Amino acid sequence: MTTLTRRLATVAAALAIGVGALTACSSDNVDCTTNACTVTFDRGVEAESSVLGVDVKLVGVDNGVVKVDVGGTTVSVPVDGSTQAQGFDITVQKVTDSQVVIRVQTS
Repeated sequence: MTTLTRRLATVAAALAIGVGALTACSSDNVDCTTNACTVTFDRGVEAESSVLGVDVKLVGVDNGVVKVDVGGTTVSVPVDGSTQAQGFDITVQKVTDSQVVIRVQTS
């Protein structure tokens, strides 16, 4: 392998890692760091997002309890509460008439 080939391979690997970090979240309604994403779901629509390699879906809200599907596991989380699912900590940060804000963090 020549020096030029090694340099090109190094640049390609660095770009792949950088792009991978940028694609931890898949939507405009998501704000991510390295190990956590905050997702803002609109209520009244089929709200779903892919974050940190897992699909997260808002199932519904009933009496201050949010139902969320995380990678095929449905959990119920009270507002300002948290639980675990599929290796993630799920926290409900805010619920309004129009939106639900959830934080998904690696456990």
